[in-house]
Amino acid sequence: MKTEVHVHGSVFLCKGVRLSQVELALRPWLDYVDADHLADAKSLERDEQGIVYDTRDRVVSICWTGDVGRSFHNKLTEACNALGPLTEYASEVEVTYYPDSGEDEFYQFFVGPTPEAIHEFRRQCVVEDLSLMLSRHIGKTEVEQVTDMVTRMFDAHKPEKAAAETTTPGSSTVIPLHPRNRHLH
Repeated sequence: MKTEVHVHGSVFLCKGVRLSQVELALRPWLDYVDADHLADAKSLERDEQGIVYDTRDRVVSICWTGDVGRSFHNKLTEACNALGPLTEYASEVEVTYYPDSGEDEFYQFFVGPTPEAIHEFRRQCVVEDLSLMLSRHIGKTEVEQVTDMVTRMFDAHKPEKAAAETTTPGSSTVIPLHPRNRHLH
């Protein structure tokens, strides 16, 4: 059974990364959609760019919709893990599944050079989201108290260097999202 999925985000790469390296890293995804190159991985939606590597800005921009099966999520995870070592810093890719049941599923993939970079980027995202949400209801001092607590919570759960050294140099993290956090174009 096929499900429609939309993948959206930008991944920022290190200087000197070539298109061939990006295609090799994304090979699990490209093979899944039967594409030899990024340019062949067309989106079902004509107004979406698909997967594009801008060598000047060193960014992989993704706005891609496709019909996928159950193993797609694993292939996307594998591709994001392989892309991690090529990244300059952590970034986010949003994934939305649209099953026939109407119960959309939302995920965030965090892609980065190290688990520590991903952890810090996730902390920054949470602090920014909370600050924006709370600043409409409470004062700056109270917002800072909450964000300081969040920072302490993230600090308590930092990835261990020893554990990070036993894993691959790049990584990704997948987090299910609440439906209200849906990315809208």
